Amino acid sequence: MIYAQLPTEGDHIGRPLPFYLAMEEWLARREGPDSYFFMWQVDPTVICGRHQDVELETDLDFCHSHDIRVVRRKSGGGCVYADRNNIMMSYITPSADVMTTFGEYTSGVASMLRSLGLDATADTSRNDVLIGGRKVSGNAFYHLPGRSIVHGTMLYDTDRAMMAGAITPSRAKMLSKGVKSVESRITTVKEHSTIGIEAFKRAVRESLCGGHTLTLTDADIEEIERMAEEYFADSWLYRRRSRSGSGRRIEGVGEIRPRIITGSDGLIERVELSGDFFAITDPETELKERLKGVAPERATIATAIEGWDASQYVAGLTTEVLATLISEAIQK
Repeated sequence: MIYAQLPTEGDHIGRPLPFYLAMEEWLARREGPDSYFFMWQVDPTVICGRHQDVELETDLDFCHSHDIRVVRRKSGGGCVYADRNNIMMSYITPSADVMTTFGEYTSGVASMLRSLGLDATADTSRNDVLIGGRKVSGNAFYHLPGRSIVHGTMLYDTDRAMMAGAITPSRAKMLSKGVKSVESRITTVKEHSTIGIEAFKRAVRESLCGGHTLTLTDADIEEIERMAEEYFADSWLYRRRSRSGSGRRIEGVGEIRPRIITGSDGLIERVELSGDFFAITDPETELKERLKGVAPERATIATAIEGWDASQYVAGLTTEVLATLISEAIQK
């Protein structure tokens, strides 16, 4: 694995978060068999999943009043909070099998933490890495042609009050995790180790990459900055608005809120899905092809998507459950 670094090491701290998301994409577009890894830190930011409704999942007034930026990433999953005491980690690999890559990465991070004397395990059912049974790292993934990108948090330390105020997960999500609050479920590296943050970063880099490095040029950085512009647009940040706010949490999948858009003839135009689920590929294009022009009734919906394997699009989701969710959304 090759460590991707900017010309000045300090450049990995304090740039706007969209720059690093674009840097992942830039690395993913490089040809060749190499895998890349890099770490970065940002000013206080909430990063929402691709399919989430930002207005339901975050307290925007709190974020604005506390100078916390809100950004949407292209991977699925739920919101995470990052600040300069939190280390973000990105892994880019030529493997096209995103689910296997995801498991291997979280297991590798847990192994690295154990090498530092920490009681770390990978909880692949929740896409987390734990220390002493509490979350220290949450991760997400998405797929580009021929490449997989996995990225996540590493809570070296964090401002729990800012995290709790900025992120507003649904009651169903908290109950599914078996906890009463965001703060009660997490821990930090600093709680379990005396290692300093810079020494910790050096240990992570040595463990995962050894001495293999790729230093980006000024021209590379200019290209990445151009790629990052799309993340700043309001049309991207607010692209998901559930409006009804209704949905259901599915064990092993996440929370899904279907929204059905019908035409003047009363037939389905398209179905949009919001929530913290992991999409392997975009499910909405296929759903539109199958459901466009279909009557918004349970029986006709079930018939239209019969034989379609929803789990190939949303990790862990069955076609039968999806049909039920869409039908429930119609009834509401």
